[in-house]
Amino acid sequence: MPPRTSQSQATAFAVAWLAYFLALQWSVVRYRVVIVLVLTACAAGLALWQWRRSTVEVTPPAATGMLAGSALATLVVPLFSYLDDTGLAVATTALVAGPLVVAALLWSGRERAALPALVTSIGAYAVAGATAVVSDPAPKIDVWVTLQQASDALARGESFYEVTWTGSPGIQDAFTYLPFTTVLLAPGKWLAGDVRWALLAWTLVAAAGVWVLATHRRHAAYRAVPETGPGPRWRAAAVVALLLFTPGTLTQVDQAWTEPLLLAGLVWWAVLVDRGSQKATWWAVVPLALACASKQHLAVLLPVLLVWRPFGVRRTLATGALTGLFIAPWFLAGPSDFLHDTVTLLVSFPPLKFANTLYLLALNTFGVTLPFWVTGLVILGTLGAVVAVVWRRQPPLAEVLRWLALLLLAANLVNKQAFYNQFWLAGALVVVSLAMAARPAVTRSPDGAGRTATHA
Repeated sequence: MPPRTSQSQATAFAVAWLAYFLALQWSVVRYRVVIVLVLTACAAGLALWQWRRSTVEVTPPAATGMLAGSALATLVVPLFSYLDDTGLAVATTALVAGPLVVAALLWSGRERAALPALVTSIGAYAVAGATAVVSDPAPKIDVWVTLQQASDALARGESFYEVTWTGSPGIQDAFTYLPFTTVLLAPGKWLAGDVRWALLAWTLVAAAGVWVLATHRRHAAYRAVPETGPGPRWRAAAVVALLLFTPGTLTQVDQAWTEPLLLAGLVWWAVLVDRGSQKATWWAVVPLALACASKQHLAVLLPVLLVWRPFGVRRTLATGALTGLFIAPWFLAGPSDFLHDTVTLLVSFPPLKFANTLYLLALNTFGVTLPFWVTGLVILGTLGAVVAVVWRRQPPLAEVLRWLALLLLAANLVNKQAFYNQFWLAGALVVVSLAMAARPAVTRSPDGAGRTATHA
C-alpha cells in the first residue's frame, strides 16, 4: 500500500483547491492574467500529482480549511449574480453558514458526524439554489432562455434545432448543446416552470452518487485493509460538502450552467464501474451515454476509457453507439440544422473576452490569435499522452477520474470560449476522486476473470 497522505500533502491540495475555485469565482465576468496563471499552475500541479501517483486524502484539517475558505470566498470575492438584494442576502447566508457548520461537524473526523454534515450540506445548498431560482426568475443569459424554450419545443414535438429563440440576449437561432441536455432538464420546466429546478435535482443526484462511491465496501480485499484516518462515511460527507459549497456555485445555479448534469452522469458511471461486476459495469454505459448525449466535449474522454480494461473496448463502443441512438431522432429530423448548431457554429464562434484561457492570454497580451490547428494539437497531444499512460498503468478508478479531469482542464486552457462551468467540471471530478482515497480498488485482469487489488 502506498504511504498515507502527509499533512503537508493534504494542506497543499487544500491550498490548490481554494486557489483554483477562488480564481474561478473571480473570473465571472472578468479576464485577468493572474486568473489564467492560477488555472495553469493548478493544471500543472494536477499533472505532477498524476505522474508521481501521490496519495492524497481529505483530512479533517484540510476539509475544514477548504470549507471555511469557501465561506470566506462567498463574502470577499466578487460574486456575479442577478438576484435581488433579499435573495442575495438569503443565498449568501446559506453559503456562508452552511460550510462553517459542516466544517465544525467534520473537524473531529468521527463517523457519527457524517450524517449531520450531509444533511446540513444538502439543506444549505437547497436553500441557496431555491433562492437563486425564485429571486431571479428570468436570468439575462442565453443559456437559460434556450433551455426554457427548447423544453417547450420538446413538449410540442418540435426539433429545438429549428427554433428561433425569443428574448435571448445572446444566441438567437441555434441550440448549441446536444439534445439530452434538454431531455434531462425539461421536467424542471414542465413541472415547476424553470429548468434550474432540474439542475438542482441532478446536482443532488451527483451528491448521492458520491456518497455511494465513498461508502461502498465491495470485496474481501477492502475489508482486509485496515481503515486509516477518518472512515468512509466521514469522507463521503466531506466530499459532498466540498462539491455543494464550491466557490461560485450560486452563480452556476443562477446562470443555468449545465455541467452538474454531466457530473451526475460521470459520477454514476463511476459508481457502477466501482461495483466490480460484469453486469454493473455494462449498466455503467447508460449514465455515461446520457452525459455524452448532453454535451459534445465529453467525447474526448472516450479514448481514455477505451484502453482502460475495467471498462474497455466493448463498453466504450457501446457507449458511443447508445449516444448515437439517443441523438439520432434530432439528427435525422434535420441533419444540416443539427450540424450547424452543434459543430460548425461552435468552431466559428469569436473568442469570449471573459475566457481566462491561454488562448485569450496570447490574444490579449501578445496580440496573437492562435490558429485552430495549435489548439487542436494541444488537445490531441494531451489526449495521446493520457491514453498512453492509462493504457500502460491501468490505474484504479480514482486515478482515472483525475486523468479525465486533467484532459478536460487542458482542453479548457486552450479554448477560446471556456468559462467557469467548464473549469468547474474538471475540478469537481478531482474532488469526486477523493471519495475513494485511502481504500483499495479492485480492477479486472485483462481476461476479465481475475481480480487484482490496487490502491485508489
